[in-house]
Amino acid sequence: MLLSVVSHRSSMSEAAAANGAAATEAPAAELAELALEETAPKVTFSDQFKAFSKFGDCKSDGKLITLSQSDKWMKQAKVIDKQITTTDTGIHFKKFKAMKISLADYNKFLDDLAKTKKVELATIKQKMAGCGAPGVLSVSAGKAAAAVDRLTDTSKYTGSHKERFDATGKGKGIAGRRNLVDDSGYVSGYQHKDTYDGATKE
Repeated sequence: MLLSVVSHRSSMSEAAAANGAAATEAPAAELAELALEETAPKVTFSDQFKAFSKFGDCKSDGKLITLSQSDKWMKQAKVIDKQITTTDTGIHFKKFKAMKISLADYNKFLDDLAKTKKVELATIKQKMAGCGAPGVLSVSAGKAAAAVDRLTDTSKYTGSHKERFDATGKGKGIAGRRNLVDDSGYVSGYQHKDTYDGATKE
């Protein structure tokens, strides 16, 4: 009996050791898979061309791109900046005398634009290939927000408008819009209302 218990325990410890070895092998296998994913081929310039030429145009087959799609692509890739503007892209794009151009013509367009603006063509293509899938950029708060904050700050109100709000900036409602008669018996502007102690009476 004792011998069977000892052999059972030793078989359990061997199984645990085997599981531990498998557990250490599993993360190594996962790391190898991650390394393979990192070395996977990246998106090429032509793939990006096809994606951006379909963006916003459900009927497009991905072979021709418009000026607005090109500008969207360049803005997302941060190619359009102070050196290259949308005016520059419009001038060079219109040289092709077409509303849409193919990938071959687009390469000529970029080459012409890079030469004119004295920018490396490889740098432009690298930025455009690595900018990610076409999408809507995050919208920032408008410039009017500061003006709206300034105009709605009740602490800066004057005259009768100032009377419509209390010290915290909360509106008084009807009391702030109408002159309500104070029947308390005190004169207006009296600071010590209801502070008279009745105990001093004789």
